[in-house]
Amino acid sequence: MTKTALAKKGAIKLLELKKIIGVSPPVKDLRELIKLLGPSDSTVLIVGESGTGKELIANALHGCSGRSAGPFVPVNCGAIPRDLLESELFGHKKGSFTGAISDRKGRFQLAHKGTLFLDEIGDMSMDLQVKLLRVLQERTVDPVGSSDSISIDVRVIAATHQNIEALIDEGKFRKDLYYRLNIMPIEAVPLRERAGDIPLLIEHFSKQQAKVLQAPISIYPASMKLLLAYDWPGNVRELSNLVDRYTALYAQQEVDLRLVPASMVPSGLRKLMQGKESQNRTLSEDESSRRAVKQLDHVTADLFDRPASSPDRIDLPIGDSDIDEIQRVINLAQGGPEFPDEGLELKQHLLEIERRLIKQALSKSEGNVSKTARLLSLRRTTLIEKINKHGMHSV
Repeated sequence: MTKTALAKKGAIKLLELKKIIGVSPPVKDLRELIKLLGPSDSTVLIVGESGTGKELIANALHGCSGRSAGPFVPVNCGAIPRDLLESELFGHKKGSFTGAISDRKGRFQLAHKGTLFLDEIGDMSMDLQVKLLRVLQERTVDPVGSSDSISIDVRVIAATHQNIEALIDEGKFRKDLYYRLNIMPIEAVPLRERAGDIPLLIEHFSKQQAKVLQAPISIYPASMKLLLAYDWPGNVRELSNLVDRYTALYAQQEVDLRLVPASMVPSGLRKLMQGKESQNRTLSEDESSRRAVKQLDHVTADLFDRPASSPDRIDLPIGDSDIDEIQRVINLAQGGPEFPDEGLELKQHLLEIERRLIKQALSKSEGNVSKTARLLSLRRTTLIEKINKHGMHSV
């Protein structure tokens, strides 16, 4: 191979790898795996949710292989009608069926000396799986209506969003074909597991979809936090579509999701926004309650057998009636004017407040004693004694 050919091959490899956007550990590992598996001629099975970029991975494998100068031929097995898929893959002879007005090469022949990408392989019918298995074993194809076999030199990369092993258990996928395809497995990681790549992906798609001489859109910082928290069921494809949508609506602008019409925001993202708004309102309404609890924390430090709370302590939600009682005790402890003429049992009041706080902490931690002790800044053994004293239950 000449220096020019080697340089061209290296450029193709670099270009295909650069198309896999991200700096997160899963993406870095994926690129290294592609570099390792690319030069091999072994069959690869890419598994992952819809929209995770399985065809992009297949393209990168092809670009890193010795077949990069040959064709890359994709086939979506789930998008082609069952009765036409065999002809699409293996070709047909003129007159072999209604509409076959001439000989036609199948995708396997078109991918000769290159790579054939079989997407959504889990949707392939059982009878066609048998024929595909034979092709992979014999490296020959039999066009529909022909008695002659045609030799092929093709690397096969398959992909699916389905659980193939579950399909095997259900009798919908052949185990022998699975083993033939799964020689080199690759997993396409969902976007929610590499959320740190979202800003880079948004920047990439924004530049890609902006019109000539126009600046790409940007995302308002608070909205970016929402996008990072969203679980992206449609993965990178959903993100790309969303950037495309906002590029059309808000060309060259900063996008603030609060100002975007509800119909233009994914339903899951709308729910997340509503939850954040509700949380902010709750935090505002409970501000005075937190101050009261922190005051009480210092007043009752000795009785609770612990130091006053540290600044990063997790505060517990307190009901209105609890706050009234807490505030009343605080006022009394600070010399307020509400001390009753008949007097009161201070220890009993503080024990009741202690009981309520422990009860709420147990509820928040679902009965877990260790977590409850951390919430209350208590030693675990001290908390257990108090739980037993108050006749409570834990796990």
